[in-house]
Amino acid sequence: MTDAVITVEDARKTYGATRGGGGGGPALAGLDLTVARGTVHAVLGPNGAGKTTLVRVLATLLRPDAGRIEVAGHDVVREAYAVRLRIGLLGQHAALDEELGGRQNLELFGRLHHLGTRRARARAEELLARFGLADTGRKPVRQYSGGMRRRLDLAASLITEPEVLFLDEPTTGLDPRGRAEVWASVRSLVGGGTTVLLTTQYLEEADQLADRISVVDAGRVVADGTADDLKAATGGDRIDVVLRDAGQLGAAVALLPVPKEEITVDTDRRLLSAPVTDRMAALAGVVRALEEAGVEAEDVALRRPTLDEVFLRLTATGDDRAGDDRAGELVGRTRGGRSA
Repeated sequence: MTDAVITVEDARKTYGATRGGGGGGPALAGLDLTVARGTVHAVLGPNGAGKTTLVRVLATLLRPDAGRIEVAGHDVVREAYAVRLRIGLLGQHAALDEELGGRQNLELFGRLHHLGTRRARARAEELLARFGLADTGRKPVRQYSGGMRRRLDLAASLITEPEVLFLDEPTTGLDPRGRAEVWASVRSLVGGGTTVLLTTQYLEEADQLADRISVVDAGRVVADGTADDLKAATGGDRIDVVLRDAGQLGAAVALLPVPKEEITVDTDRRLLSAPVTDRMAALAGVVRALEEAGVEAEDVALRRPTLDEVFLRLTATGDDRAGDDRAGELVGRTRGGRSA
């Protein structure tokens, strides 16, 4: 990838066991990642997959055991100070003084970054206006809504105009309105040239914001590509059939033109879902077959796989993963044939 602002090759980090005998093991197990300048790159993965460890390593808060890791052209181990001058970090928990107002918080962060009183005040005013918080006055942060608080936290992470911004699950706990406010702010940042690495467990968030997505499991990237790449490689189009009578589900399964083991049945929703290849021919064929058999459908629709389905397939464990080779095929297709 040309003009990469983040490069991670064979990153490894292992935590030692705690006194109680738990918590040890590899958090990063040979992880590779490349992030293009001026984009939003999302990192998805289940709890314990290594997402937060990756962010901490990239932000120079944690030293890797091995690997080549560069941010904005600087090695995170040998040139940690140079990296810190070029990055911002928004963690999972707000780093704000609850008793101070938004302007006071930003001025404080500016002075902590040695901007000087006048420059810190000017930067605070600029960021408050940029994030729609200029009219909050001296109202203490504890009185802010969740979305306002997170936007202020995001503004604080930009006090030094960083080249790269790390967002570690930035909308956890926010309601839909608050999440939408943060998303709009992130889009504005990228429009201004900032590169964003986003870790999230919200699949919709990655779909909405990311130019590219890496799926991480057990400390390694198991798939990488655009949202459309990942969806297509997971199984192409699907047809969903909602019946009027759940008692006809068995009959409808026999009518779908795919092997029974590939059909998903949701009895509560009276829903059948199956992968198809020739989408229009499949749609016409299924509708005709249902009509001829007297099976009443409430709805028949074609759709692409969701990121939820991609995520669940790629991060399946144990018996769920046994015998399923398509995740491996997806890695090859989305990463140019290179194994994760």
